[in-house]
Amino acid sequence: MQTSFCPPSSSRLSRTALSIALSAALAALCASNVQAAETALPEVVVSGAAAGAQSWAQWQSAIDLAQRRAATNDTASLLLGIPGLSVNAAGGVSGLPQYNGLSDDNLNIQLDGMGLIASCPNHMNPVLSYASPSQVQSITVYPAGMVPVSVGGDAIGGAIEVKTRAPQFAPAGQASISGGEVSAGYASNGDARSLGLNAYYGTPWFAIAYDGALTKADDYSAGGDFKTFTATGRPGQSLARDFVGSTAYDVRNHTLGLAWKGSDQLFEIGLGYQDVPYQLYPNQRMDMLGNTEKRINLHWLKQFGWGSLDARAYHETVDHFMDFGADKRFWYGSQTMQGSVGGYPCSPLSPTCAAGMPMYSQSRTTGVKLQASIDLSAQDVLRTGVELQRYHLDDYWTPSGGMMWPGTFLNVNDGKRDRIGVWGEWQKQLSAKWQTLAGLRVERVRTDAGPVHGYANSNGMGTMMNYQLRDATAFNTIDRARTDTHVDASLLSRWTLTPTQDLSVGLSHTTRSPSLYQRDPWSTWSMAAVMNNFVGDGNGYIGNPNLKPEKATTLSASFDLHSADRAWAFTAQPFYTHVSDYIDAVQWNAMANAPQATPLKNQFVVLKYVNQTARLYGLNLSGKMPLGNGALGRLGLQGVVNYTRGENTSTGDNLYAIMPLNARLSLTQQLGGWNNALEWMLVKAKTQVSAVRNEIPTGGYGLLNLRTSYSFKQARVDFGIDNLLDKFYALPTGGAYVGQGTTMSINGLPWGIAVPGPGRSVYARVGVKF
Repeated sequence: MQTSFCPPSSSRLSRTALSIALSAALAALCASNVQAAETALPEVVVSGAAAGAQSWAQWQSAIDLAQRRAATNDTASLLLGIPGLSVNAAGGVSGLPQYNGLSDDNLNIQLDGMGLIASCPNHMNPVLSYASPSQVQSITVYPAGMVPVSVGGDAIGGAIEVKTRAPQFAPAGQASISGGEVSAGYASNGDARSLGLNAYYGTPWFAIAYDGALTKADDYSAGGDFKTFTATGRPGQSLARDFVGSTAYDVRNHTLGLAWKGSDQLFEIGLGYQDVPYQLYPNQRMDMLGNTEKRINLHWLKQFGWGSLDARAYHETVDHFMDFGADKRFWYGSQTMQGSVGGYPCSPLSPTCAAGMPMYSQSRTTGVKLQASIDLSAQDVLRTGVELQRYHLDDYWTPSGGMMWPGTFLNVNDGKRDRIGVWGEWQKQLSAKWQTLAGLRVERVRTDAGPVHGYANSNGMGTMMNYQLRDATAFNTIDRARTDTHVDASLLSRWTLTPTQDLSVGLSHTTRSPSLYQRDPWSTWSMAAVMNNFVGDGNGYIGNPNLKPEKATTLSASFDLHSADRAWAFTAQPFYTHVSDYIDAVQWNAMANAPQATPLKNQFVVLKYVNQTARLYGLNLSGKMPLGNGALGRLGLQGVVNYTRGENTSTGDNLYAIMPLNARLSLTQQLGGWNNALEWMLVKAKTQVSAVRNEIPTGGYGLLNLRTSYSFKQARVDFGIDNLLDKFYALPTGGAYVGQGTTMSINGLPWGIAVPGPGRSVYARVGVKF
């Protein structure tokens, strides 16, 4: 476990290696391999490699992460099992973490210290999608209310820091080291395949490493039929009733790292590249048919007699393309057969038919961070820093015919979102058993966008009214520049009550400004609105330039009861968050350009973002205990129970996509080189749903998963069966199924089908070190 309030990199030079910490699912705080013992607030570090000898508890944590890595191609899924954390289903490698009811932009999610931004109206390229599970070295999780201001701002939920594998230096006295790993995986459901290659070389002062991962899968099948239709909207092509359309993907991630180390400093260069030929989405009306991401990340860490200085600069470019994938209708218009009208071929820009709906997003993100850690005394540390980020976005849809011509639809034109922040925090060791951390952060966030226009400078006519001219004119005539000031504060404290009891309490006030995709999409036309949706509910969304920043006040605590050797542990984590100016939505009447007088039910609707108030509260329980160590090997039991309630206090409605009461229990065994686990997942029926969004209720379910692995000296083999009994179930936070058919028409698809989870899947992974 990282055991200071500092970001993990701030003390890296003083440590011989990263320690293995128990995830919050185990609720244990293992001893870390550091030069000076410290006490920390609750911060969960899930690491993939151990430093030195492992205790039984450390072994259990390490195996949990390794087995999860073998069972998934989605990095967000590595978080499953941490108290309060779930994953909102999206694309096959683009799940969105939800932490105590808050997800996506509400969380501070960083990859190798970079706060990247999803550049897609459907958020198909979130930050965690740029690292494959095989590339992840560690994940650090901070609960809401206990996030130090030094970790970052512009978020009202918890924080998640993901680090990919860093270059390795040769130990002192050794000229060089080299090695790596080749891995391959397969899962039967969806015919999912993965390949990975890691190679490194290092001297005592220089290190270089490459890490590549290729993953590919077809559509997966559910545990039973969940729909009554098989048509995809493409002549001659159909999907079986148990096949979940638009769940295929093909993703390639590459990283290259270089590092130089001196006696008191470290300099790193990280290069990243992603190429996605396609990633299809069952809960979105469009599919990702191309995503190219390039990034460079520079990091410098210097130790001084008074403390340390840590600097980072990064730059990212994204070229993103969407259209209709293979399971969704491509040609629209009065065609009598694919690609023809009246027996004659269709063509792009035809006034009677449209060839798909090409959509492009292009972005640039540049960030700089500088922080200093000053040792005031043996008991006092002062940290201060400054952070700057500049983000530019163009989101445009080129003409394809039919109603989508003759011009280009500008969804977000010359969008800008720039922020600068300064912060300071004071860590005080009041006594051997009591530690506090107080922090203050001030940020300025400025957003702006250029003038827009639709495909045509007209409002349509008759039953084909689209109000493009009216809406664009209204957007263009207002001042679109907005400047928000954030003032965040946190007060965190931890007590070691007894050798077997720890108590942590956090109180924080945090702020988040709306994203460009919440402020700037301007069209009330249902066809355009449904293309702006990053929550996967099948509805359409209109931006609101006048949105205010969300402001959250969170009180959270963690009580940890454990044995002296931490062989058993139990943790309770209650939390309460009040959010003023919470960004929710109201149903919108395009004709009146006003809120819908009578809410529409049991169908897909158009909504507009508005500020309201909300509260979230709940309790997460976790624990573990050994069951014995004998002829059957080391046996253990661990579990986590999560409860979250989210309410819109302005309307009395439920918040959208809140994970219902759920539990995860695991029986583990180690015998020689074998490591085995039988996992039982229980989820309560989802009945508290968002009425304004017509959220789909889902039934309760229980799943059994079997995981086993065997470790050799230079190799490891994993095998498992997910959903062992092939149960059918709907994903409570998976959204509405719009994965096949006529997806461009807002209600051209049946309403009321939730995206189902995968049926039985047998998987295997082999990793060989060299």
